Amino acid sequence: MLEILSTFLLAMTPIGELRLAIPVGLVVYKINDFLVYFISVIGNFFPVVFLLLFLGPISKWLSGKNDICRRFFSWIFEKTRKKHSGKIKKYGFWALAIFTAIPLPITGGWTASLVAFLFDIPFKKALGAISLGVAVAGVIVLLVVKAGAAIQEFYGIQVLIGILLTFAFFSIMYKMIITKRAQ
Repeated sequence: MLEILSTFLLAMTPIGELRLAIPVGLVVYKINDFLVYFISVIGNFFPVVFLLLFLGPISKWLSGKNDICRRFFSWIFEKTRKKHSGKIKKYGFWALAIFTAIPLPITGGWTASLVAFLFDIPFKKALGAISLGVAVAGVIVLLVVKAGAAIQEFYGIQVLIGILLTFAFFSIMYKMIITKRAQ
């Protein structure tokens, strides 16, 4: 029972979310695949509801109480909306869902809630998009962890590390090529 609670709490963290909870639940705690998925998705989704409900009122309250907070929120809103509002308007729901579904650092339920707040996306629309994204991210993380465990079990840790290093190398090369083309 403590393992399930720990997995749930790990999924609630802003940095770890599903990317931490599912591997720990599967590999460390040896929790059933379906249970770890369910617990992690619910745990990741739990703070999203509160973030969507309370980020707006808290920022308004802070802006009214403190001039530094007011200037900060004005600056962050203006800068972010100017840079990304076209993409959000064009893709809307799907942009938020896909952003949430990509299980990489700085994506996930917490950041998607912040994006929804910054772009003033309605609660129901944001909740639906983030829910979909969290569910898809959970499936992706679960499959990657299971694949990694299977490779490690069948071929050994050296092959798994080799595959991960090869993937990292090609990811960095791809990013360098894309960056160079953009310039």
